[in-house]
Formats: sequence, structure tokens, C-alpha cells
Amino acid sequence: MGVGLGLQKMMKATASKALVIRMNLVFLAFFFIIYVGLFLQPSSSIYFENAASLVRCSLRECHHKVEKGMKMEAILEESSKAKPKRLNVSKIEVPSFMNAMGKGVKIGMVNMDEFDTDEWKVRGETIPINFEPVSEYFKWQDLFPEWIDEEEESDIPSCPEIPMPNFRIYDNMDVIVAKLPCRYPEEGWGRDVFRLQVHLIVANLAVKKGKRDWKWRTKVVFWSKCRPMLEMFRCDDLVRQEGEFWWYYQPVIARLEQKVSLPVGSCKLALPLWGQGVDEVYDLSRIKSATKIAKREAYATVLHSSEAYVCGAITLAQSLRKTGTKRDLVLLIDNSISIPKREALTAAGWKIRIIKRIRNPRAEKKTYNEYNYSKFRLWQLTDYDKIIFIDADIIVLRNLDLLFHFPQMSATGNDIWIFNSGIMVIEPSNCTFRILMSKRKEIVSYNGGDQGFLNEVYVWWHRLPRRVNFLKNFWANTTLEASVKNHLFGADPPKLYAIHYLGLKPWACYRDYDCNWDIGNQRVYASDVAHERWWKLHDSMDDKLQKFCGLTKRRRIDLDWDRKKAREAGLPDQHWRINVTDPRRSESHLID
Repeated sequence: MGVGLGLQKMMKATASKALVIRMNLVFLAFFFIIYVGLFLQPSSSIYFENAASLVRCSLRECHHKVEKGMKMEAILEESSKAKPKRLNVSKIEVPSFMNAMGKGVKIGMVNMDEFDTDEWKVRGETIPINFEPVSEYFKWQDLFPEWIDEEEESDIPSCPEIPMPNFRIYDNMDVIVAKLPCRYPEEGWGRDVFRLQVHLIVANLAVKKGKRDWKWRTKVVFWSKCRPMLEMFRCDDLVRQEGEFWWYYQPVIARLEQKVSLPVGSCKLALPLWGQGVDEVYDLSRIKSATKIAKREAYATVLHSSEAYVCGAITLAQSLRKTGTKRDLVLLIDNSISIPKREALTAAGWKIRIIKRIRNPRAEKKTYNEYNYSKFRLWQLTDYDKIIFIDADIIVLRNLDLLFHFPQMSATGNDIWIFNSGIMVIEPSNCTFRILMSKRKEIVSYNGGDQGFLNEVYVWWHRLPRRVNFLKNFWANTTLEASVKNHLFGADPPKLYAIHYLGLKPWACYRDYDCNWDIGNQRVYASDVAHERWWKLHDSMDDKLQKFCGLTKRRRIDLDWDRKKAREAGLPDQHWRINVTDPRRSESHLID
């Protein structure tokens, strides 16, 4: 009996322990479920990434991806609640110029916190514009790559998409107010993708939802310690600036509409070469018809500080006239150009305007770039709405009038994310000129010249095909590169719109061959085919103009010295062996 009772007690104790263990296991399981629910759920950033993958937004519209026949509206709405990036500032007060707009207005608010919008609510209805901020891993070079396959030989260029709001869900707005990010004076502050995103959202809202006045303008207000992007919101449209932060614009809708219709960066051509079909040439007929009638537009170039490029300017004018353009040809010159040469330039087709040179404050005295900021005078040609600037070391082979269709700043690519200023579309403006002048000491040009300067002012630009401004260089130094480029240089009828003669200029060489061959570090610019093309144009000019392309005695000495050094070095192409027959070499043909 005692043994039985002991066994019974032991079994009860064992059962009690088992019960405790079971209860502990249940508790642990319950705790584990809660842990998983609280700590292992997807983070908001991942959620937003997944939501973003369900909608494709271009600069024009948002298109929802369809999954199992249903639009993922709820996910889009949730993802679009991403909060704007905060700026460390105190509460934003409403600017006084809003008083003139009265009350009861509809105000679109971009990148503004609720904290910032409280005081605006007394003015009318505030409409928060929801959007997904661009990823911090999205870099400027993604939009402005160094190179794209313009010819579509192996790939079709494309641009990454910058998230845009779903514009369709918003009503029309009387005014759009935006807070712009500004990282100035950090290095590279102007090439901030988030800053560009906010500008593009505002521009698209203005085009799609902004109420127009009788001049087809709308109202846009920015809060920013940096000037809004000049490329998108022109200083001519600035109605008022209040304090350090408020900027009130009335942009023309048509201008903004064209801007947002172009590719978001130089990752695609603004003027495509190819259409949708295989080997289908892009249809230029609509652009050509729109630019057929001459308007307040002109071609222009600049000569200053010396007469070294007078011959180049003469041949440039002649090449433009041969393409059939009816636009004015405007030449800006300073007092370094003599009266006889001015007369020759006028005879070639230029309308001459005298300018005062503009010094580059960062340049050394007596250097090539000391006065190259004189190019800023182009923005003072306000009797024209658009100017196509062309360097004087370029000849034009095909009509370029279609470029007047494109806005400022349209140009060809040069290197990394910069454009080449040899041919560019600009829009004259006195206030733009004043801005350029005010930044001369502030901006550091990467090459010490106007190209580097302008690339810091116009960081957002539109890529034209390199055929528009085809550089005479052979950086790859391969037989294939030489074959392809020389074919383009010599093609008849021409395949290129213009040839840009880098290195020593054709008129500074003997006509027998390209003298860049004779100098080691200049050989990358050597092309006898391109050289011959220039001289063919020269020979078609009137004899009275040709004489301004002669050689000086000093230049003849330099050419003969370079030939001698090339012979001594035994340069393998052996251009130094060519018998020079250029009549300009004779004493009777030398010029002062």
C-alpha cells in the first residue's frame, strides 16, 4: 500500500511537471509569434520599394501595373505618403505677395510638411502632392552618362525613371508652392537628383494642373535658399523675390510643356536619329515644317582678342549660306579685328556687332582663356528669341534650322555629364546675362573656359546627336575608329551636320595635308579627309575672301619646323615626306 501511494505521488508529480513544461512551451510559442509580428515584418522602406515596383511613372503620366486584373491603387496611395525630406529650418511663413491672390485659392503643396502648411490654410485649400522621393542611390551620372549608343548599333538608349505623382487624381490649382532642397555650398550641390525631381514635379503640375491666365501663364512659388533651376524656370518669368527664400514665378505653359516632354537627361537624345521601326529614320518633317519660317532667330559666333579665327568665321558663314538658311548671321567682335577684316566678314554674310570683352577673373594674364567669357555677350542679343551659337572652327554641311525647335540648353555631349559648347541653342535674356556675370568669381570652370563655366550654370541640358557637332578627334586610336569617322567626314551627300576642327586649324596648316600629323600630342586630331573637306569649301569661296585665309611668315616658319621635327622623329605615317605645293607658302602670298 505504501509502495502504491508512493508511485501514485510520483506519477502526479511527473504529470504536474509535464503540465508546467507544456504551459512553458505554449507561452514561448505565443511570445515567438508576437516577436515575429513585431520585429520581422517588412520595413516601410521595403514596403515602399515594393509599392514603387507596381507603378511606372514617366514625366507625363503614372501607369499602374495590373496584377490579376486589379490595379494596385491602395498600395500606390500608401507608398505615395512618403514624407518629404525635411530641411532643418524654422516654420515657413506665408510671403506677403500671396495677399494679392486673395482667399479661397487652391494651393498645391510640393515637398512641404504639415508643419509648414498650417498658415497657408487660411488662404484657401491646401493640396499636398504625394510622391515617392527618389532613392539616395540614384546619381546624376545615371541621368547624364558619358556616352550613349546614339546610332542604336547594339542598344536602344533609355533613361531611368524619376518617380512622379499620380497627376490624374488632383484638381486644377491656382498656385503651386514647393520647398526646394539646397545643399549649397557643398561640392556638386547643383547636380542633386532629388532637387531635380522636385523641379520636375512642379513643372509637370504647372503644365497639367496649373490654372492659366490670358497669356497662358500659371503661378509657381518656391521656398529655397538657392535660386530655382534657371534651365526650367527662367529669370524672365520671375515676378518677385521676397527675402532670401521666396521666389514667385509666372512661367509660360508652352515653354514648360516642351521642357517636360523632352528626355529627363542626356541618357536619351532630344532629337532621335531612329524611329520605332527597324532601320527607320526618325521623321523630322514636323520639326522642319515648324522651323521653316524664319522668326526672331539667328546663328552667331564670337571673335575677340586676336584675328586668328577670322578665316574660320568667313568659312563658317559661307558654309551656313550654302545650307540654304535664311536666318540672320550675327558676329560679335571686339576692337582687335581690323577694318579690312571686318569688311571681309561682312561680305561673307555676317551682321557685325561690336562688344566689350569680358575677362575671366580666374584666368592668368595673356593666356588663351583670359577673355573667353566674352561669349556671355550672346545673351544680350535680345532682339532675337533664340540663338544657335557655332564656334568659328566649325563648318556646317547640312541645314541646322531644325535646332531652333529646341530650348536652351540644347547641345551635344562632350565628356562625363557635360555638354560641348561648340554648338548650342541659347535664349537671349538680359537677366540671364546678369546672372552669368554675377557668378564669374564664384564658379570654378573645370577647363578654365566658358564651356566649364556654362556647364555649372546649366547642369540640366538636352542632348543633340553628335552628328550635329562632330568632333574631329580619334581618342580610341584604332583603325576601325579612323575608318568610321573618315567615312563620315568625307560622305557626299553629307551624313554629318557639322565638323568641329579640334587641334590645329585647317587654315593654319598647308593645304596639302593635316599638319596635326607632325606633332606628337596633336596626332589624335589628324584627318586628311576632314582637312580636304574644309579646303573644298574654301576653294568654293570668292577669291576676295580666300585671301584672308593666308599664312603669316611666322606661321610658315612654325610649319616647316614641325615638319623637320617629324622627319627627325621618323613618324611612321610619313606625312613629313609629302611635297608641299600650297601656293600660300610663297613670299608673294604671305599675309601680315
